[in-house]
Amino acid sequence: MRLLLLSLFIAVSGMMLYSCKGQVKDSDLQMVVDDKAKAITGLGTASGTVKDGVVTLTGEVTDETAKVAFESSVKTIPGVKSVVNNLTVAPPPAPAPDPVTISPDAQLTTAVNEVVKAYNGVTAEVKEGIVTLTGTIKRADLQKLMPALMALQPKKVENKLTIK
Repeated sequence: MRLLLLSLFIAVSGMMLYSCKGQVKDSDLQMVVDDKAKAITGLGTASGTVKDGVVTLTGEVTDETAKVAFESSVKTIPGVKSVVNNLTVAPPPAPAPDPVTISPDAQLTTAVNEVVKAYNGVTAEVKEGIVTLTGTIKRADLQKLMPALMALQPKKVENKLTIK
């Protein structure tokens, strides 16, 4: 009977030891996931967390290639049960705005004088790309004058007009 109990104890202990041996700790998997992440370019703020053998990827990557590469790399780690990919791809950067073009003073003076001559009582002076308006004008005329002057691409329009 003793021999039977001893044999049964050894068999059960061996089975328990064998089943525990196949388990990988989450902390060990986390270290491998972190190492894999360092080897992939374009991960941005992306990271992976491990819980019960399931790796959850979160954060923002620079492109779809980095997203797929990180997921594929993590799936190859022994002990990973599954991968939940919650990564987002960052939008492409906005194009730089066109540079502001400022008309040269001589050209600007000629164009401004052509526009201003239609408005009695208004005078304009151009200096270093800045148009300075003086005189008097009706409110309705001012609403027509300002867009016409801005279309000439001055650096600035200083309005010192008196509205009648």
